[in-house]
Amino acid sequence: MPATAPRLGTALTRLLLIAAALLGTLLAAAAPASAHAALTGSDPQDGAVVATAPKEVNLTFSEQVAMSDDSIRVLDPTGKRVDTGEIRDLCSASIVRYGVGLRSGLPEGTYTVAWQTVSADSHPIAGAFTFSVGAPSQTSVALPDQQAGGGLVGALYGIARYLSYGGFIVLVGGGAFVLACWPRGAGIRPVQKLVVRGWLTLTAATLAMLLLRNPYTGSGEFADAFDLAGLKNVLETKTGAALISRLMLLGAAALFVAVLFGAYTKRTDEKEKKDLTFGLAIGGTVVAAGIAATWALAEHASTGLQPGIAMPVDILHLLAVAAWLGGLVALLVALYRTPDIERAAVERFSKVAFGSVIALAATGLYQSWRQVGSWTALTGTSYGRLLLVKIGLIAVLLGIAWVSRRWTQRLGAPATTDGPTTDRMTEDEEGEGNRAEGEGEDEGDTTTEGGTTTEAGTEAVDPARAAQLARQQAAVATARRKRDRDADPERAGLRRSVLTEAAVAVVLLAVTTVLTSTEPGRTEEEAGRSSTAAGSPAVPDRPVDIRLPFDTGGVDGKGTVRLSLNPGRTGANALHIYVDRPNGRPLDVPEVKVAFTLKEKNVGPLPVLPDRIQTGHWSANGVQIPMPGEWQIQVTVRTSDIDQTTIDKNVKIG
Repeated sequence: MPATAPRLGTALTRLLLIAAALLGTLLAAAAPASAHAALTGSDPQDGAVVATAPKEVNLTFSEQVAMSDDSIRVLDPTGKRVDTGEIRDLCSASIVRYGVGLRSGLPEGTYTVAWQTVSADSHPIAGAFTFSVGAPSQTSVALPDQQAGGGLVGALYGIARYLSYGGFIVLVGGGAFVLACWPRGAGIRPVQKLVVRGWLTLTAATLAMLLLRNPYTGSGEFADAFDLAGLKNVLETKTGAALISRLMLLGAAALFVAVLFGAYTKRTDEKEKKDLTFGLAIGGTVVAAGIAATWALAEHASTGLQPGIAMPVDILHLLAVAAWLGGLVALLVALYRTPDIERAAVERFSKVAFGSVIALAATGLYQSWRQVGSWTALTGTSYGRLLLVKIGLIAVLLGIAWVSRRWTQRLGAPATTDGPTTDRMTEDEEGEGNRAEGEGEDEGDTTTEGGTTTEAGTEAVDPARAAQLARQQAAVATARRKRDRDADPERAGLRRSVLTEAAVAVVLLAVTTVLTSTEPGRTEEEAGRSSTAAGSPAVPDRPVDIRLPFDTGGVDGKGTVRLSLNPGRTGANALHIYVDRPNGRPLDVPEVKVAFTLKEKNVGPLPVLPDRIQTGHWSANGVQIPMPGEWQIQVTVRTSDIDQTTIDKNVKIG
């Protein structure tokens, strides 16, 4: 039974609709971009209540981040900044930590720490938490609802990122298809347009990302895209340098395209053409690898585990994707617009695609291990689940490619319009010809309003008639091309399977774009473990300090208990208790007792009987905290034989 292929316009329209719908859905779900660096600790910790105001606020991240003077802001209960604005680099070895100093003499109350920075893989991250000095209080600080990298700017940046990947794939893959598989395609107009449009898309998307970078990582306001000072700051970052480098390499790519579709097509001497092919292949590979490196040097591969290996692997991965999917798009255009493409060209592309799949499998396996890290992260994180979707789409794509390969093996010589075939007109062509002939006869006996008489056998210079004849000739030519295209059922079947491959490739590219904006599973799990381990201490690397006012009701029954637990974590701790009068002087009391209770684990109360050191000072060594959690600390103060009271406070201890 003869196989027929869908019309080009209908097929491409469906493909574009699928791409637009999927892109909108995925970008909406992916905005704002997930954090790739994570806040793993702070000093003071979120929700901590400290006895005295700290001298600085420190933040610890899971990987390197880029800080500016406004990256950490500390606001008092009225919303006024109380930090010095000077960021301190406290990084050491593998610990990524930054701090900002606080002004002296901060009163009691609740303070808000708002931070925003850019992770090493170019994605903006932000957050906020509170701590209290003395006792919690009301705060009027209102933080923006929009997350870093979200809103209109985030959506536009995501679209530009998608288009940049698509443009790169079409530009590199289309050029490789012509050089390696179908040299005659360098002179085919539709193929030329495809590659040039790939270059234009990548260039426009890169420029858009460069302009949007400042508001994307900062204010989120679209108007800031045209802020020259902000653009200058972007150019000084790793991502800005990568985008500028990409634009410069695109200049070299434009020269490659000009030679490929210009001088290369005009070469008739076989030796000269072979030498030029070799030169274009070497130059094109270098330029393509350089463009791919602008992603590898600025995103996932440049940070985390084994960046020295990951970046070359990422470059190879991108080139393999471009050779396969970009070549697939070029083949699709050739099959629809140039049906007489040789079987040898299709077979050569099949071999190139097979090699690309092998490279993708090897590089993808390494990248998956590096970014996911464990089987639990594969199913328990957003990155892992998206990766499973991507693997499933690749499997579907390989299945369709196998069908395409079967169609390729059945291809014969392309149908031609020579000899008897030319004389067999389709009904549409015959109808168009008859209509053209009839209209021509009518026009032959007509006198125009301008007074020019047209007699049979003469030609009239009438623009309207010329345009009508041109439309008729175009319709006949289109019908002839469709007849030739559909004359070979094997080629029609190959076109359908390649079109399906291209549709799945569009979906795959969209999923890959979202994947690059999602926190890697390994990082997410490590951040979760760090948060679990470090989320309990009230003040990491500092003693737990609390102040508890009391009133026993008797003589000298009022005062304040200051309790210090050092180092304030699980294991052995040193406990110091100071009992002060309301005027701040030491108060001598007969007895002080302390108990620790972890209610959520039904642990305790664990009693502690401190020893009196001197007036108003009690101490105990080796106080064991068996596990992290939110502990209730109860302090019993006896001021006379009959007057005593018990006061308590909940604190997080690691």
